Amino acid sequence: MLENAIVLITGASSGIGAACATLFARSGAKLILVARRQERLQGLAAELQQAYGTSSHLLPLDVRDATAVQQALQSLPPAWAEIDILINNAGLSRGLDKLHRGDVQDWEEMIDTNLKGLLYVTRAVLPGMVERGRGHVVNIGSIAGRQTYPGGAVYCASKAAVRAISEGLKLDLLGTPIRVTEIQPGLVETEFSQVRFRGDQERAAAVYRGLTPLTAMDVAEVVLFAVTRPPHVNLSEVLLVPTDQATTTMVHRR
Repeated sequence: MLENAIVLITGASSGIGAACATLFARSGAKLILVARRQERLQGLAAELQQAYGTSSHLLPLDVRDATAVQQALQSLPPAWAEIDILINNAGLSRGLDKLHRGDVQDWEEMIDTNLKGLLYVTRAVLPGMVERGRGHVVNIGSIAGRQTYPGGAVYCASKAAVRAISEGLKLDLLGTPIRVTEIQPGLVETEFSQVRFRGDQERAAAVYRGLTPLTAMDVAEVVLFAVTRPPHVNLSEVLLVPTDQATTTMVHRR
């Protein structure tokens, strides 16, 4: 079903993005890998080529840059231009400060990446899908888009916006064959907490201490499942949490 399908993945250099790249490569897809870290992309593409014979097109790109996104996606080589699946995965969180003590630059980074970056990439890719009459948009949201937690107001707001955009996309695309899925993971052990705490390994590790979090591959498997359903089936949203997690803040630690 995915043999030679063209799949564009943002935030592909690590975590959920890299796990998606691995599973889709294993399924025979061709990959457009988007991230800021070119060396990481090159390493991943080489691994996938060696393991699965995967063809990859690399786009070292910051999704926050609207002009760069538009130019890069408009100038794709013809062999890569007809994108079948878009996985909007690029995202991050910064800090856990109360709103009245928050760092405005942290807010800008979260909103520009999680919300505006997703919009820029979707706006550049989606018209082609509609024109061709095929395609699937997968947005990686978060349990944080459903329920706010202390110190997370702005991050949670950015993910609530992803949920609203996903719902709005489905409405706007009604009458076309284009499908829209939002995946909402709970605690996933990736670089996420290290980014949030700016490399503080101890603080990042404490987030997952005493419980079994999701892995990036757990999330990637759900993404793969969603896009391989029959064409008449649209998984609109999937909330995916560890067994040790009930809400954004209620977790069981041993």
